[in-house]
Amino acid sequence: MNRLNSAYGQLATTFAHLGHLGAAESTLFWDGRTKMPPGGSASRGKVMAALTSVIAEKMADPSLADLLDRAETEEAQQLNEWEAANLREMRRRWRHETAIPPPLAAELAERVALSQKAWERARRDSDFAAFAEPLGAVLSLQLEAARIKGDALGMAPYDAMMDAHEPGLTTEFVDQLFGDLAQFLPELLERIMARQAAETAPLPLPGPFPEAAQFALSEKLAAMIGYDFEHGRIDLTAHPFASGAPGDVRITTRFYDDDPVAGVMATMHETGHAMYELGLPGEWAFQPAGYARGMGLHESQSLLTEMQAGRNAAFLPVLARLLRETFGGEGEAWSDDNIRRLYRRVQPSHIRVDADEVTYPLHVILRYRIERALTDGSLEVAGIPSAWNELSRELLGIVPPNDALGCLQDIHWAMGAFGYFPSYTYGAVAAAQLFAAATRQDPEILSALGRGEFAPLLAWTRKHVHTRASLPPTSDAILRAATGASLSADAFKAHLTARYLDE
Repeated sequence: MNRLNSAYGQLATTFAHLGHLGAAESTLFWDGRTKMPPGGSASRGKVMAALTSVIAEKMADPSLADLLDRAETEEAQQLNEWEAANLREMRRRWRHETAIPPPLAAELAERVALSQKAWERARRDSDFAAFAEPLGAVLSLQLEAARIKGDALGMAPYDAMMDAHEPGLTTEFVDQLFGDLAQFLPELLERIMARQAAETAPLPLPGPFPEAAQFALSEKLAAMIGYDFEHGRIDLTAHPFASGAPGDVRITTRFYDDDPVAGVMATMHETGHAMYELGLPGEWAFQPAGYARGMGLHESQSLLTEMQAGRNAAFLPVLARLLRETFGGEGEAWSDDNIRRLYRRVQPSHIRVDADEVTYPLHVILRYRIERALTDGSLEVAGIPSAWNELSRELLGIVPPNDALGCLQDIHWAMGAFGYFPSYTYGAVAAAQLFAAATRQDPEILSALGRGEFAPLLAWTRKHVHTRASLPPTSDAILRAATGASLSADAFKAHLTARYLDE
């Protein structure tokens, strides 16, 4: 079969073009969150809307649907494994994106750009009322899109939202997983905090912690993990993220004047995301099968780096040494044992991204419950602050003193990313399952971490996760192949128990 002139060949050319346009969107998003002047948001919104319109129009072109039909009926038997997966992923993307009319997609892109800037101001001023109207506009459009997409895909609206981020993820599975964790975590948290209360509290690290020094440490850690600065960079932002395109994957982080731990962990987290992107198969760049499988699996790679490896007993002495060297630390507060206890401290807190790994899933469950209420109509946008505070009291035992530390802390809703939050706990659970399998299959991983070397762990994840890209249809298929089992909370619960009660 002449691949270039075949239906499949024409599809590959079209989807590569769409991938290039998506890369432009990603770069503009990065710029908007890092370098763009505040006054550029309205103009940027129109630019993003135009790009979204072009992508939507190309996807809605009737000739594309015809090519998909022809490739599936006439050429499927002649495709190899990767080409067949690519065709499957083309159809999946087409179904998701053509379900939404181009004018709706364009309006949503413009509203999101405005909403993000409104969120930045509202978060700075701790003023949810100033964000309510822009958020309401984005939510209304997303609900309309989810209803349309759900009808097209045969899913409930919220399932359609989640499926866009993690293929195959359903409320039935999330409810079961979160129910298991909600039953297990409070009792575990109580036991851990009782143990900590009986021990001497760790000493806080004495500052100062200059931003330039924190930045240098972040660069050193990213390089240690394997990040290639020839194909990326690190910048500051209000809410850390990793973004980019094949061969150009960028990290953002943030620092606190009084706490170097948060900045270190944010950098390691985002580096984990970047390593996944940089490890995807280059020969399938810009093709649907060449992208990361799902955001739940993506989160597993960031949490594998930050939590499983970054807070592992083998690696923490290396990190303690780096902290002492960076900030000139001396004395008991800078000892390996004290820094280990600082990094293992469990305490309910307001900010999700700074939460310990025991309480982190409770932050996600809180957001999940609010999203479900927003999408089923039982909660209005104006009621988010009070609902947030009540759920925080119920799940974490604390109430944020203001909205900046509560319902305004995350950018996801401003971005229109409803249905995304479950991916975080999916990722935490998957990270534990993957790390347990990796260290069982290659004992050298732990000893290498003790030397500050991530190469064995990276080699394992490259083989079992990164290079698989979207060849399998779901993240669970990748997990089954890598670990021998479907996703469950068992490894995660065993990991938390061992780390915080046995070590």
